Amino acid sequence: MQPRRIVGALLDNVSRVIVGKEEAIEYALIALLCRGHVLIEDVPGVGKTTLASALAKSLDCSFRRIQFTPDLMPSDVTGFTLVNFQTGAMEYREGAVMSQVVLADEINRTSPKTQSALLEVMEEHQVTVDGVTHPLPQPFIVLATQNPGEFVGTYPLPEAQMDRFFLKIAIGYPTVEQEMDVLERYSAKVKPMEQLQPVCSAADVIAMQDMVAEVYCSPEVRSYVATIAAATRRDPALQLGASTRAAIALIRGAQACALLDGRDFILPEDVQHMVRPVLCHRLVLNPEARMKGVTPEMVIGNIMKNTAVPVKL
Repeated sequence: MQPRRIVGALLDNVSRVIVGKEEAIEYALIALLCRGHVLIEDVPGVGKTTLASALAKSLDCSFRRIQFTPDLMPSDVTGFTLVNFQTGAMEYREGAVMSQVVLADEINRTSPKTQSALLEVMEEHQVTVDGVTHPLPQPFIVLATQNPGEFVGTYPLPEAQMDRFFLKIAIGYPTVEQEMDVLERYSAKVKPMEQLQPVCSAADVIAMQDMVAEVYCSPEVRSYVATIAAATRRDPALQLGASTRAAIALIRGAQACALLDGRDFILPEDVQHMVRPVLCHRLVLNPEARMKGVTPEMVIGNIMKNTAVPVKL
């Protein structure tokens, strides 16, 4: 198996629907290889749901979409048990999360109570209902979309939920040329999404996930990642720095970058490529920094500038 060939096929397939956003698609594919979950945050109408749906259709995996609304209940997500009156036994009825690819659309438009139903699902790939644990099918990935927090009708995601997303990406508006391409494709009789076919099987995804874990990470690179994580916890602009889970995710993302570049070892450049999408959404600014217009990206940029890059690997 050649991971670069398979990921290239996935990238080309999704790019038939999402024009000019190769970096966002690449990050989503890296999260898939790392057994992580993706949060896509941007303004309405730029293709958040389309990106998630196109990736799902490119995989030969089961797929379910959950529309997060204010009246959505946790049991709608995780499932519930009921009595079989013929046998008298308690039976589990699957929730919408029992699928290999789950699109959590507009995740921040439901209550924190329902949002928390995904905590165990995303971290442990299992659902516990009435004391009984049900494993999720593999591979498993949550692709969540949300509008920025200042939009009407949104609930902020708690820090514990944000920390369970492997990375966060934005789509952004297209250029004039890209938008002309989009208009041409979507003005045709057959829409691009209707033409997508799976180009990767579940077995291929699992095999590539196993290959990511085999990429070598030197002590020097581990020290580099640990130093970056520690710096976020000391930064005066931050109320909450990167967790140990975040540091693990950063190394895993760097492993995936190395694998896609045809290497079996990590370079510092792999860490630098993944540091912003993996860490920024996990950082919480203090009120004073927010008032001054400081952003997590600015904090990470300053930390990276002041952190020595390992030379010996």
